[in-house]
Amino acid sequence: MAMSMEEVEAAIIEKAKKAPKPQLYIKDFYKCAPDMKPRQIKNIANKLVQKGELMFWSSGSTTMYARPDRIKDEEGSEGIN
Repeated sequence: MAMSMEEVEAAIIEKAKKAPKPQLYIKDFYKCAPDMKPRQIKNIANKLVQKGELMFWSSGSTTMYARPDRIKDEEGSEGIN
């Protein structure tokens, strides 16, 4: 049985909240909805960015996804030298 878009969104948000690292590649979300094509999952993740549930994070060479609250926590705890 295929998951609804709302179920996939909830699964992606949950994965972003509980993952060991705050930044995730798009491929990390593929297991959230194994019956969907990668492009469909990317479109849903991008909609979550538009809604403010996720944000883009760049390492300089790669763009990843993250929860805004987790990125702020990580950046705040690391400090700047």
